[in-house]
Amino acid sequence: MENSTKIMNALNWRYATKGFDNSKKLSHNQLNLLLDAVQLAPSSYGLQPYQILVVTNPEVKEKLKAAAYGQPQLTDASHIFVFAIIKNYTTQHVDEFANNIAATRSIEISDIQGYVDTMKGTVDSRSQEELANWNARQAYIALGILLDTAALTEIDACPMEGFNNAQFDEILGLADKNLTSVVIAPTGFRSTDDAYQHLIKVRKSKEDLFIHI
Repeated sequence: MENSTKIMNALNWRYATKGFDNSKKLSHNQLNLLLDAVQLAPSSYGLQPYQILVVTNPEVKEKLKAAAYGQPQLTDASHIFVFAIIKNYTTQHVDEFANNIAATRSIEISDIQGYVDTMKGTVDSRSQEELANWNARQAYIALGILLDTAALTEIDACPMEGFNNAQFDEILGLADKNLTSVVIAPTGFRSTDDAYQHLIKVRKSKEDLFIHI
């Protein structure tokens, strides 16, 4: 009961923070907790077909703010998490993952060859557009882990799609890394002046949201 109360309190406490206190920064331990949590996020097959940039450089944040239509979260938040998927996704990425499995578990690739073949078959059967959509969905799972972990530790965050992806990619040099941005999450601590924190959450009723079969 104690854990369930803590979870519900955290989820009710969190909101998409619009106004951050730019004088408050994440501590080293707070940042590492978020990084550790996101690293453990589930993904299809465990492939993690994305990378996450963590931006704190003030000059870069100013440029990103302009590419996010002037939204103040980009400069006022402590850290900006930019979730970027791999653009040209191929079976080579599956091989890299398989090598990581073998090294981590001290096994031979041959021990997981069937699993590797299944993953490669999935990748080969999809167009790059389909793979991009698939990879983006995996990145959103990681975003969810970030938001939940932040809420449970009273760190504020704001998931955002309102930005110019092409400009973000250019500012962050993502094309050279075979990456493209899909969603971002400024993190830090809410400003006492942010009125949104006092609004009652509006959600569908359970009757309208859930269908029990």
